[in-house]
Amino acid sequence: MLIYRALLPLLVQRGWDGFAGNVDVCIDGPQTPVEPDFVLAPPDCRRWADRELLSSGLLMVAEVISPSSVEDDRVKKPPMYAAGGVPVMLLVDPIAVPPTVTVLSDAKEGEYQTITRIAMGSTVHIPDPIGFDLDTAVFSEP
Repeated sequence: MLIYRALLPLLVQRGWDGFAGNVDVCIDGPQTPVEPDFVLAPPDCRRWADRELLSSGLLMVAEVISPSSVEDDRVKKPPMYAAGGVPVMLLVDPIAVPPTVTVLSDAKEGEYQTITRIAMGSTVHIPDPIGFDLDTAVFSEP
């Protein structure tokens, strides 16, 4: 919900939809279903069946890493999202030492080519199609 709240002004301004863990995503190609912690999508995002948004229609996905999701979120999901055409992935990692926020973008051949990692509490630029400077201090507030 912290991601949703941080991006809410952008959602309202641009008419985008934000989903905090309550939507499934179908990865284009293998049709693998996943449930990201946060999804940012245009209102006309294409769907697979009734419930799942197609990954190639998304603007961004975000994962908040927990002790039980380390391997999935850090290792397995980035290439899956990149191959599925998701332009931007945000990784909020409160268990890293020190805690970090990573923006992955510029997907090519199943890998994100641009990776920007910052200490949590700093501001990070989320590139197009988002084009937004995110103050990550919101993730370190109690």
